[in-house]
Order: sequence, then structure tokens, then C-alpha cells
Amino acid sequence: MVKEGMKEVVALQSKISRIDGEKGELEYRGYSIHDLAENSTFEETVFLLWNGRLPTQKELEEFKEDLIDRRRIPPEVIGQLSTLPDITHPMVVLRTAISYCGSLDEKLHKIDPGENLEKSKEILSMIPTIIAFTYRMREGKRLVHPREDLDHTANFLWMLKGEEPDPLEVEALDTDLILHAEHTLNASTYSSRIAASTKSDMYAGIVSATGTLMGPIHGGASQWVIEMLREVKEEMEKNGVSPEDWIKEKLRAGEIIPGFGHRVYKTMDPRAKQLKDLAKKLDEKRGNDWCSLSRRIEDAVREEKDIDPNVDFYAGTVYVNLDIPDEFFIPIFAMGRIAGWTTHMMEQYEENVLIRPLQEYVGEKYRKYVPIEERE
Repeated sequence: MVKEGMKEVVALQSKISRIDGEKGELEYRGYSIHDLAENSTFEETVFLLWNGRLPTQKELEEFKEDLIDRRRIPPEVIGQLSTLPDITHPMVVLRTAISYCGSLDEKLHKIDPGENLEKSKEILSMIPTIIAFTYRMREGKRLVHPREDLDHTANFLWMLKGEEPDPLEVEALDTDLILHAEHTLNASTYSSRIAASTKSDMYAGIVSATGTLMGPIHGGASQWVIEMLREVKEEMEKNGVSPEDWIKEKLRAGEIIPGFGHRVYKTMDPRAKQLKDLAKKLDEKRGNDWCSLSRRIEDAVREEKDIDPNVDFYAGTVYVNLDIPDEFFIPIFAMGRIAGWTTHMMEQYEENVLIRPLQEYVGEKYRKYVPIEERE
């Protein structure tokens, strides 16, 4: 039986994460995403994903120090960032820089558990620096280099803004990274596993994943959401159109409302519940009203189509309240999801089977070749 988009097809077994779409549950290594979002940190969550267990206090401190030592990117990569055209999307910059980092790795093609973990640490630690440097170069600002006294998320905000990070902003972004860290066989993760299944190197797999994430119906949805919210707000202010009427008109026209629905969840995305609370806190701190507008849209879509929001719907509000430019929403997503990509690649390498599905051919058969001089 052909299932377009491999919908509901079980492609492989994994010990990394579990989704119950009917109940709206998500677990990393058996731990509820709600418990992790409310109690853990991004570094601890990464340790859990890579090692299959939570760390001791000593292990966590050593792990964090290990990541801190890997934050600086090679000068050759900094030079590359400065030469790419200004029109280059930040996500293209990121995947190009990751590929360049791979070219500088003397053990690029060495694939064993220890080396895979080393590469994972390198890539995860350098991605925030690449993103922050790209942003500051675009803005014509001096580069702000990593600090050793800040955790992963706080250090990123420091490099991005060049000022002491606000505790609420650190909490919000750190939670966002946890929520985006892993999500079973989504398109980009599957892409990374396919690369690993060919015994390609980890950098190649991550480049494949970043390219896949860039699509607007995958990682690009949060940017699409904030663009929608701005459009609705403008219609309200200029033409007096309510969000409810705006939604009805779009649905009547057969248009997609970004940030709603999910291939797996049949109820509200559990990650969206966590981000909704964070978005509200940030709105209150910044004096914005994105959440009140979002709630009206959420209610209108649910009433019209009985569809719940997904993680992207409130992620956009979190990012805009952090003063992150729209085109950097997808790189921030990648900054979290790199944890899952690397975990899946390492799992794929452990008991590898080449991923090579079949297709059903529906084209013409047994056609006779006609010499070119006889064709009409």
C-alpha cells in the first residue's frame, strides 16, 4: 500500500523520544517534555539525549565546561561568513559554515561512538556562535565573542545583543531550545538519519538536516506565523477587520493558517502549551499584545476547523519578544534541534541499515526508442 508522505509508516525503531498523538504527549528518553521544560536546562537535556540518562551534578558541570571550550569557531569560518552575499538567508549561511567546519576536521570520515560524540559537541557548541556572528555582521556591529562564565543560552544572547542577558529572556529561550531539541522522525531528522545510513560524515548529515528544516512547512512556519500576526494587526488597525473575520475569509479562500495542525498530534501540541505561557510572560515584560491576538486566532481556527496550534504558533511570539529578526527564526530552531539530529545520527551509526524505501512506478512502460531523425 502506498502512503503519500509516508504518513503513519513506521520506518525504524528508536530509544530517543516518544509521541502519543492522541493524548498529546512527548517524552525524551522516557521523561515528559513538561518536566524537562519546567525543571531542566538545555545542556542537561542534551546530556540526556546523548547518554540516555540524566547527569549527576558533577557530570553536568564537566559537560558544560566541555561545551564552553568548543564555542569559538575557526578564523577561516569567520572569514567565510564575512564574504557571503548580504542576500544569503541566515539558514544558508549556517549550513555553509557547518560544511566548512567539516572540511577543517582531520577526522571527518572517522565514524565510531567516541568520535561521533566529539563531533556532536563541536557542532552543537559552534552553531550559536555562527548564528550570532552572522547577525552582527549583517547589522554592521562588532563581533561579540563567547564568554566562559555563561551557560549555553545566556552566552548566545550575550553574543547576539552584546549586553548582559535578561534572566527572563534566558529562561524563555532555554525552554524553547529544550522544546525544539527532539521530535522523533520529523523531516529534517529523517534526512540526517538517511545520510548516516550511507555512512556519510556527521557534518554532511547536519547540512542535509538544515537544508530540510528551511522549508516553510517545517522549520520556517514560525516566521510565517509572525508575518500573519502582523498582517492581522494591520487589518484591525487600518480597516477594522477582526481576527475572527480575517480567519474566516482566509479559510473560505482555501488558504493555510500557519502554526496549526500536525501530522502526528490529534490534539494541542504539548510544546505549544509551554511556549504559550512563556510568550505571555514576555509580552507582559515588553508591553506587547501578541498573545491576546494569538488567542483570538487560536479560538477562531479551533471553532472553524477544530484544529489546535502546534509549536510554531507561539514560538514566533517568543522570538519577536526577544528582538530576534524574522529571518533568524529558523536558525534558532536549528540551534535547539541540533541535539536531536546528532542523537539520531549516533543511533543510526550504532546498528546501521541503509535507508532505501521502495516506490510505486505510475509512468508509461515499454516505450520504443525512435531515432531522432524519425521523430515528429
